[in-house]
Amino acid sequence: MALRTPLPPARNDERGPGRPRPRRRGWALTVGWSPGDTLERRPPRLLVAALVVASVSIMSIDHLGGDDSPVDAARGVVGEVVGPLESGAATLVRPLTAVPDWFRTNGGLREEVAALEAENAELRREAAGSDADRARLDAYDELLAAAGTQQMSLVPARVVALGSAQTFNRTVTIDAGTSSGVDTDMTVVAADGLVGRVIAATRTTATVLLVVDADSTVGARVGRSQEVGFLTGRGRLDSPNRLDLELVDPSAVPAEGDAVLTWGSENGGPYRAGIPIGTVSELFSTPRDTTQRAVIEPYVDFSTLDVVGVVVPDGTSGDRGVLQPDGSIR
Repeated sequence: MALRTPLPPARNDERGPGRPRPRRRGWALTVGWSPGDTLERRPPRLLVAALVVASVSIMSIDHLGGDDSPVDAARGVVGEVVGPLESGAATLVRPLTAVPDWFRTNGGLREEVAALEAENAELRREAAGSDADRARLDAYDELLAAAGTQQMSLVPARVVALGSAQTFNRTVTIDAGTSSGVDTDMTVVAADGLVGRVIAATRTTATVLLVVDADSTVGARVGRSQEVGFLTGRGRLDSPNRLDLELVDPSAVPAEGDAVLTWGSENGGPYRAGIPIGTVSELFSTPRDTTQRAVIEPYVDFSTLDVVGVVVPDGTSGDRGVLQPDGSIR
């Protein structure tokens, strides 16, 4: 019969029966730890407190030391080591961080250029407008001076339209009508001389037949000899010699450069007497002609006509001021 050796009793742990296996957590062992558990690292509170106290102490020593702080040496060493590393890292990172700024700067420059171009365009428009306004103001001043020289009352107006070439009439439309005292068969002048006569008028506008029109006939007088004749237009605005003068006396010979004025009509209409027209630029005749003909160069440049005046009776009133012979505006 074989002898059986009894086995020792089972133990849960060498620490004693019934006690759980310790669990490792953080910096210390805790009960209940098993191999599958995760290790969690937590610095002891004492270590954190020590680091805080050390930091405060170092800052206090640095502050109290002033320029001779004992921390300067350590700070210099750290700067020598960390400084080049920081510089190199900044050099590598700077192109990447500058990309958004480049886009923002590029967009800003585009907007600034567009704003400057718009501003320059506005300044050019203002300059052009100011030049036109200055020229128009000068024309009004010259027209006022002409009213005093010729001793006549004028309603100032602007040319707002030119007659169509298809009508074969050289007419312009002005922005003054019956509400301003303008009516048909009134003389129209510029600061330099005769323009034409009113052939139609509405309440706010009037149509003026220019003296250069082929259907226009004006009684004229040569200033030096006082010889009279009839002035007709050639219907052209692009030639300096646009008028022909036929003298009544066939033996009369005007001289080149003589001034030609209006002869005048009864009651001053449609042409007031004594209005300058132009100068004699050329003389010609043919064997079949019984009179001398003269080519007249007008004083007025019809291709740039802008500000004009309509000769009205003294005392005329309307919706705009009337230039008076004494230089006033009423």
